[in-house]
Amino acid sequence: MNFTEALTYLNSLGYELSVKKFGLENTFKLLEALQNPEKNYLKVQIAGTNGKGSVCAFLDAVCQSAGIKTGLYTSPHLISVTERIKISGREISQEDFARHATRIRKISENLVETGELSALPTFFEQVTAIALSYFAEEKVEIAILETGLGGRFDATTAANAEIVALTPIDYDHQDILGNSLAEIASEKAAIIRAGVKAVIAPQKEEANQVIVKQCKQTNVLPVENNCQHFEENDNEIVFRTKKEVYLAEGMNMEGEHQRQNACIAINLAEVLIENFGFPISAFDISKGLENAKHKGRLEWRWFGNTRILFDGAHNVAGAKTLSDYLRKYHAEASITMIFGSMRDKNLSEIAEILFPLAENLILTKPDNPRSEEVQDLKKYAEKVIENARIFPVEDVPDAVDSAIQITSTYSATKRAFICVTGSLYLVGDVQKILEA
Repeated sequence: MNFTEALTYLNSLGYELSVKKFGLENTFKLLEALQNPEKNYLKVQIAGTNGKGSVCAFLDAVCQSAGIKTGLYTSPHLISVTERIKISGREISQEDFARHATRIRKISENLVETGELSALPTFFEQVTAIALSYFAEEKVEIAILETGLGGRFDATTAANAEIVALTPIDYDHQDILGNSLAEIASEKAAIIRAGVKAVIAPQKEEANQVIVKQCKQTNVLPVENNCQHFEENDNEIVFRTKKEVYLAEGMNMEGEHQRQNACIAINLAEVLIENFGFPISAFDISKGLENAKHKGRLEWRWFGNTRILFDGAHNVAGAKTLSDYLRKYHAEASITMIFGSMRDKNLSEIAEILFPLAENLILTKPDNPRSEEVQDLKKYAEKVIENARIFPVEDVPDAVDSAIQITSTYSATKRAFICVTGSLYLVGDVQKILEA
């Protein structure tokens, strides 16, 4: 298969959410048939509700600063599936992706033909296998794996990571993970297994109780989260642990929550140093924190004379984080918000948090079968802001044109920008349009 054929094939397989298929059997069988490529390098698996990808980005940047060859696997992608798989910051090529996809397709089909599997592995299972196989081929030293959904049955869990981390756990995907915080935490905490090193972010008490119980049951002593951060001045951020002090002269990744995510990455880096002997210096950690980038998360871009903020806040916790950032740093600005979301989200509460911040709210529909209809979004909006500020626009390209036109009408003396939010799929759609 070439790259286009590989994408067509993979997209035909369905996702876990769409086919309602959960479990690790497919991935275990697939990796075994691939001669277990994941056993050739150290793995760090990161789960949680929000912040997983940011922690991955910070840790990857730290390791790169130290000259360590890394494999990074994240999801979802914004524009191209190749964004999900990187070697020391470089995306997998389309040719390499297609080559590995072809091999894994043949193996998957053979497993079904021989009766070892009852159905083909899903999109995420096969892409995970592509990543793990490619990392072995490229001889990475560390693979950093972002959990896709939950933890207990996520394909990345089949890699049996030696180090795991949990970012703050909150409500999301309740239809899959459970309606209580304890149920959600139980699914995510399942990545804590006997023998692993575990870094745990500060948690809400209900989630923390579940995590503590999982650690006791698996005889895992979690790494104490002892990282504190504070500002020396406008440009310098100090991170202090019991072992070291790290000074970051500014960070590409903005927001108070990113400093909390940076702390988790620092704790992970210290585990790599102390328990696995990796040569990471305090300087490497500082430079990694400064250089880390994560697309679609408080990411600023210019399009002509228009400033655009991209943030894929797709759940209540993410909406609160974005709201806090906008209120703290951009309270006086005129915001034209482009919003689109998946229909399985708590849209009533997200609307209450985000929509009042928009002087103009453009509602649209990302190119995804799970997207909420624009007219249904409008019903949520009408409950929290006046109708005159709401603009339903079915097509994303038209929504972008409308937002640029509205923003351009403000005088040069008034701070005005576009905020694209509600879904990483929407962020990807808009970025693809602007880059065309």
